[in-house]
Amino acid sequence: MVKKYDIKDLKLADKGKQHVEWAESQMDVLRGIRERFIKQQPLKGVRIAACLHVTTETAVLAQTLKAGGAQVTVVASNPLSTQDTAAAALVKYYKIPVFAKKGEDRKTYYQHLNLALDKKPQITMDDGADLVSLLHGKRKDMAQNVWGSTEETTTGVIRLKAMEKAGKLQFGAIAVNDSKTKHMFDNRYGTGQSTIDGILRATNILLAGKVVVVAGYGWCGRGLAYRARGMGSRVVITEIDPLRALEATMDGFTVMPMEKAVVHADVVATLTGDIHVVDTKHFLKMKDGAIVCNSGHFDVEINLDSLRKISKSRKEVRPFTVQYTLKSGKRIMILGEGRLINLASAEGHPASVMDMSFANQALAAEYIVKNHHTMEKKVYSLPKNTDDLIAKLKLAAMELTIDELSAEQKKYLTSWEVGT
Repeated sequence: MVKKYDIKDLKLADKGKQHVEWAESQMDVLRGIRERFIKQQPLKGVRIAACLHVTTETAVLAQTLKAGGAQVTVVASNPLSTQDTAAAALVKYYKIPVFAKKGEDRKTYYQHLNLALDKKPQITMDDGADLVSLLHGKRKDMAQNVWGSTEETTTGVIRLKAMEKAGKLQFGAIAVNDSKTKHMFDNRYGTGQSTIDGILRATNILLAGKVVVVAGYGWCGRGLAYRARGMGSRVVITEIDPLRALEATMDGFTVMPMEKAVVHADVVATLTGDIHVVDTKHFLKMKDGAIVCNSGHFDVEINLDSLRKISKSRKEVRPFTVQYTLKSGKRIMILGEGRLINLASAEGHPASVMDMSFANQALAAEYIVKNHHTMEKKVYSLPKNTDDLIAKLKLAAMELTIDELSAEQKKYLTSWEVGT
């Protein structure tokens, strides 16, 4: 018998519906897009598999896609990021099939991804490119029937661009993360705040006076750095990019290599998208009681295999906090199994910032429907006018207005004759 859904507990649906409605009340841009979708039905009959963090905000996106006529299936993009209440609400009240459970093991995670692909989607939505990866690996027989994909996060875009460069990408993909109304706001303000939230829920530590080491000064890293400093932490940045390291220095942060930084660290947070950013040599130099967490997409940034090898014991000391005791007796605290701490122990980004990110996702799906016949096998960005539209809608929702150029000013900006 084919499963219609696979979630933790359908009885959580009432609570989930309350949470979804709360999120929806703060997602004005996506609600506006939904109103248009209801009238125009731009996604009518289109099968969409959405591999995203199953949160209340994702539930609002899924409703919007369905309102546009799509047949939507939702699966988790991370084993620890699912909000079981939201998953239950999607199934019971919004009649959208969901295959996701918080804490699911790796085997179940991939079973769920394959169940979504069994629906033969024409469009996939990814947060980390796991669906696309399956479509280019074990399910490559299906790739030729996929019109295109959208990608939510930096890590996934990196994977897609690597596939394009290698000549392996089998369909066009839209890097939603590259839209300014996504990465400049979601990555910076969303990740910055939600990572702090996750750390505090897992540990209940006082950040004031603590040394917080932030690995990576991209949009996510700088978002966390600013918010940690705002709470009284002394923030150290580690980087491999000379321009970003220089920018972090000019922004007033201390910059040094990870090997030196961990000696002083009370908290280490990785936000790079790369593997083994915190490794054996770093664990050995940390002080007793150091807290280590990750807010990059995959659980590869912290080398937990190496930590297990140099430890003599491990135990959970708080929910989402595991204490590893090294053979020397030193203790290191790992949060959220090295997975996204802002979703493992907290609720992810606030709805108001996900409003713009998921508006991009909805419009990207519409773009693929309209343009898939001419899309090449490469990574695309959404047009600038889409970014501008979302920004204007968000400003209107916030009841903010801006200046407009006069005819004289427009002429001046397009001329070359006027000088000093």
